[in-house]
Amino acid sequence: MTCLFVQIRCRPGTAYDVANQIVLREIHSELYSVSGDYDLLMKMYVPEMQDIGRYINDNLLGIDGIERTYTTQTFKAF
Repeated sequence: MTCLFVQIRCRPGTAYDVANQIVLREIHSELYSVSGDYDLLMKMYVPEMQDIGRYINDNLLGIDGIERTYTTQTFKAF
């Protein structure tokens, strides 16, 4: 599994709706409301042989209210 952190910027007033849709899709390991340039921070695991871009596109980016995402791929935990 590949661990990713995805920062999600939502249209104003939609963060809770977006978070609820993510929870219903069960694609996250952890999901937080955060301060700063983004509204949500999601930790997720993508199966090894999956194309990460396609996985995010197919499972996350279709959620209404998402304005922008920023994905960080991890390589090693210390």
